[in-house]
Amino acid sequence: MLFLKVLSESVRQAWAQLTGNKLRTFLSLLGISIGIFCIIGVLSAVQSLEDNVSGSLAKLGDDVVYVDKWPWKDNSNDWWEIFQRPFPDYDDYEALKKNMPTAGLVGYWTVPGTRTLKWQSQSVEGGFLFVTTYELDRLFNIEIGQGRYWSSSEYSNGVDKILLGNAIATELFSAVNPVGKTIKMQGRKYEVIGVLEPAGDDLINPLDFDDAILVTYNNAARFINLKNRNRFGGTVAVKAREGVEMGRLQDDIRGILRNNRRLRPREEDNFALNELSMTADALGAFFGVLNMIGFIIGGFSIIVGAISVANIMFVSVKERTSLIGVKKALGARQFVILLEFLTESVILCVIGGVMGLLLVVGITAIINTAFDAFAITLSPFYAMVGVVLSALVGIAAGSVPAGLAARMDPVEAMRS
Repeated sequence: MLFLKVLSESVRQAWAQLTGNKLRTFLSLLGISIGIFCIIGVLSAVQSLEDNVSGSLAKLGDDVVYVDKWPWKDNSNDWWEIFQRPFPDYDDYEALKKNMPTAGLVGYWTVPGTRTLKWQSQSVEGGFLFVTTYELDRLFNIEIGQGRYWSSSEYSNGVDKILLGNAIATELFSAVNPVGKTIKMQGRKYEVIGVLEPAGDDLINPLDFDDAILVTYNNAARFINLKNRNRFGGTVAVKAREGVEMGRLQDDIRGILRNNRRLRPREEDNFALNELSMTADALGAFFGVLNMIGFIIGGFSIIVGAISVANIMFVSVKERTSLIGVKKALGARQFVILLEFLTESVILCVIGGVMGLLLVVGITAIINTAFDAFAITLSPFYAMVGVVLSALVGIAAGSVPAGLAARMDPVEAMRS
């Protein structure tokens, strides 16, 4: 009952401060609002960005090891040594596929460059040729929008059948259904058997096949010297069998590749084994720095706002000194006076925090309307963090003025 009475009195006094000198109060609370906006805005933006990037990279699979020439981690100190390594090739793929009981799937691909496609009087330049083994669709859950994937016999025989990315198919055929049509690439005729689903609007899309021309390895090997690993090197992907730990999978890959490349026991690996976790760790550090920047900028603004709110509370104590004296003379205890002013300070700061949250909502709505790459959302958790942080600032800003009011001598207070 006492708390409710103190709360109602504090709300009344806070409202009096807001309405009594609107400009002074607004400018004082502006620091709190900007601080909450900076902290919660940056946290929301970074979290949305991290979710978008993580969701995009998750398409690569967290149970897949990528055999490559270059490691995904920092390699600036060993650049020349790594540069001299051979690229993974089809021989590495075959060695792993034949000797990996811990692997569920093993796939290989390479990108020999760009090609021009022709259909009737239409032509499209700049599509990148993506040469792949048969496992691609199961490794990355490739979705076919129209048509179908290659059959096993079509892959084995290297038939002239092709898959197209959505963008390149649309540019070449417009509104015509591409499936079943015959196109030309470097003088060879190919039947289009499928068109991939659009890649989407993710900020980072590691599997963007919109401009891809997909052919099987057995087909491309007929007109491209894919055995030249220094020119047409690619990537081997090894997906772990269910229940197999990634450490064991990497050990098996390392042993088979070292044997296949005839490396001596004391020689260093001339290949890199990459996992999605490497990228996630690097991105985590990057996003951590962004969050820290937001806290630093917002922290300075909140400190300024807290000083402003403390100034309001000192003025409030000064204006109500005689009233404080009367209350204490009538028996009000110190903690009641202390609680009254602390509650008033918290209410003022929470109002400032809510203003900051509304600013976050408004700015994110404008950004989401202007940019479609990814959406920034204010989560309920961050909204709660903003309110709690505002309340803590209110306690910090009001503690000194409230303590001063609580310790006043009632006789001296009534005389002033």
